[in-house]
Amino acid sequence: MTTKRKTVQEYIDETPYWQDGTPAPATPMTGMQWRICTLASAGKLFEGLVVFMTGVALPLIVQEFGLTPMEKGAVSAMPLIGILIGATALGGLADHLGRKFMFILEMVLFALCLVLLVASTSYAFLLAALFGVGLSLGCDYPTAHMVISESIPSANRGKLVLGAFGFQAIGALCGTGIGYIILANNADLSAWRWMYATAVIPAILVVLARFSITDSAPWLASKGRVREAEIEVERLLRREPPYPPKVKLEETCAKDNGCEKSGVLSLFSRKYRRATILAAVPWFLQDLGTYGIGIFTPTILASVIGAQSEHAHNVASLIHNDMLAAEGAAFIDILLLVGIMGAVLMADRLGRIKLQIIGFIGCAAGLLLASFSLEHTGPSSTFFLFSGFMLFSFMTNLGPNAMTYLIAGEVFPTHIRGLGSGIAASIAKIGAATTAFLFPVLLADLGTQTILYILVGTSLIGAAITWLFRIETTGVNLDTIQYD
Repeated sequence: MTTKRKTVQEYIDETPYWQDGTPAPATPMTGMQWRICTLASAGKLFEGLVVFMTGVALPLIVQEFGLTPMEKGAVSAMPLIGILIGATALGGLADHLGRKFMFILEMVLFALCLVLLVASTSYAFLLAALFGVGLSLGCDYPTAHMVISESIPSANRGKLVLGAFGFQAIGALCGTGIGYIILANNADLSAWRWMYATAVIPAILVVLARFSITDSAPWLASKGRVREAEIEVERLLRREPPYPPKVKLEETCAKDNGCEKSGVLSLFSRKYRRATILAAVPWFLQDLGTYGIGIFTPTILASVIGAQSEHAHNVASLIHNDMLAAEGAAFIDILLLVGIMGAVLMADRLGRIKLQIIGFIGCAAGLLLASFSLEHTGPSSTFFLFSGFMLFSFMTNLGPNAMTYLIAGEVFPTHIRGLGSGIAASIAKIGAATTAFLFPVLLADLGTQTILYILVGTSLIGAAITWLFRIETTGVNLDTIQYD
């Protein structure tokens, strides 16, 4: 009897029949699939840990190195610049060098740059290390998504990818918590080095663990390495009792034998232009709003956590102010978690496109509500400000913040998936950087209410573009998405 040849995803999605001939009620996850998801989650946890820890560490870094306001801004921006470049430059390499290779390499780079960061002896040294950390985190945007989405059942893809993405918020909470604990027990300017040092050994352990996972069988098959792909599928789906009994994959042409081109220009070809716009433009608009609202955070937190000294007169005062900021950041991190948890529960039920549109509209409503605070005074002003901010925080994480990440890793075919999702992430970070640098100037020139109205508009535009260029990927075998 000849075994019917199938695609990788068809084998992954197949419902097993056990020894008594009874079909399983669903496609069960194997140990290897859970291992892949766990190790991808670790990368997102490190991202939240380090990026948010930098916010706690920054006042101490500024004091130790005697940084000017411009130099302080460069320290804050350097990881973001690294992410912007790393998402495309390194993430795109996953299409050529392999998912597993880049999955390991990014974590090696992360661990190495953490060590260099802890040992920084000069401002230039510090910037280089932060840039390297950003490069590795940028690479993780497309790579972590792909190692999960190319290894798990289509029906569970949304919740598992977003579950891993949610560890970014858990990492943020851990980062601020670790920063607070270290500040409480080490009232010294060098405390910031100990904050980063806590992540070094866990990062090394994750590097070693990532060597044990399977490589992406869809990627191997797309390169014409069908036999290697069959071996990796058998490792990925190893169960007791064994199922499937034998893996025979469909023959697919390698790039060298006539498959489609995989360069940057292919993303803007007629066939894939719609997917590129859907992946990149809403993500760009989402980051404009998210980072813009971040500018208001210190004011809001000040009223939540109480007054603090405007200027630190000594190290003890600096540490005290920094601890207050860490407490406030933890409050924001909890809001992130609530929204992401909602996205995990609803992504595979309601659908990516609906959630992204609803989320964008909810963000616009929250921003509009916050703008009403400027027309009132006293308790009513506080009500509108807090209600608007909390609605925005919840809706952005329920919708566009989560969905843009999820969609960008699903709408491109295997041979350009790393490059496509990487460029989408890079374009999004251009939006973040644009807001971070221009927002203070625009705020001074246009005023707070006008800025809020502009961000309401960008959120509504994000909803409209999502609808116009929609490609629904919920529960869909990624090999069967139609682009024409």
